Amino acid sequence: MKHLRITVAGKVQGVYYRATCKAVADQLGLKGFVMNQPDGSVYIEAEGNAFALDGLLEFCREGPDGAEVSEVSVVEEALRGFKNFVVVKKKI
Repeated sequence: MKHLRITVAGKVQGVYYRATCKAVADQLGLKGFVMNQPDGSVYIEAEGNAFALDGLLEFCREGPDGAEVSEVSVVEEALRGFKNFVVVKKKI
């Protein structure tokens, strides 16, 4: 099990990135969350096995139709024990 903190930059808001990310994470059996950031990026924390996380990173580099990913940064951290994968909706 690994925990990754992922930031995806580019045209990644307003293209169903979070919803698609959740669908991919659920399909891969990952736990964590995804949320939009005020700077236009998308922030993800995900936990699971290395194979599943590699699948999520593959999605992150492409994104859904309409997305234009310019950069994906990844940091490995200590496990946090998430119970499921959720979309965090913040009011700005």
